[in-house]
Amino acid sequence: MLVSPKIAPSMLSSDFANLAAEAKRMVDLGADWLHMDIMVTSSFLCLILYESYLHFVPNLTIGVPVIESLRKYTNAYLDCHLMVTNPKDYVEQMGKAGASGFTFHLEVAKDNWEELVSKIKSAGMRPGVALKPGTPVEQVYPLLVMTVEPGFGGQMFMLSMMDKVRALRQKYPTLDIEVDGGLGPSTIDTAAAADANCIVAGSSVFGAPEPGDIISLLRASVEKARPTT
Repeated sequence: MLVSPKIAPSMLSSDFANLAAEAKRMVDLGADWLHMDIMVTSSFLCLILYESYLHFVPNLTIGVPVIESLRKYTNAYLDCHLMVTNPKDYVEQMGKAGASGFTFHLEVAKDNWEELVSKIKSAGMRPGVALKPGTPVEQVYPLLVMTVEPGFGGQMFMLSMMDKVRALRQKYPTLDIEVDGGLGPSTIDTAAAADANCIVAGSSVFGAPEPGDIISLLRASVEKARPTT
């Protein structure tokens, strides 16, 4: 196995009033990463009239202060997915806040993504590049493929995105390839068969009677699809 399974419950589906406890619960149940969706920044409050220019998605969730606060209560890998228009403006803030990974969207960084990757590494974080469903995979060949339109939890899995995963795995056999959106018991085998190894799952984990069982099921599917021998 060239890359290991990594199961990342999406904290977007957690109880925000008890985020630290939810993070600990997921780690105790076997999560490898905690997936954090960053969809707006504090500048929204003072620049609300320019909302259409600031937002990449029409939703509000976790921001830098939440990452900073959560880091005080967990040593877990915080897999931060930034759905913002100007990701380079937040690299320093996210690094200081304690983010482990910083994933940005190619759609808003087409002209400077390589420079952005370097900046992320310098800030002590692991870089990731996200692609929306409509973005051709040929435009970039690093790390993360969205399997739903970004911005909301609980969406349907898009089977057609698995061709992108296969293309990425063929070109980069040793990279972590993460799929995000609609992952659960009914879709994990398809994603695993396409050779994704990092699985983001929100509603299917947090909405389950036994979240730990779902985490174990997701991991087992990836391990089955990527045998060690």
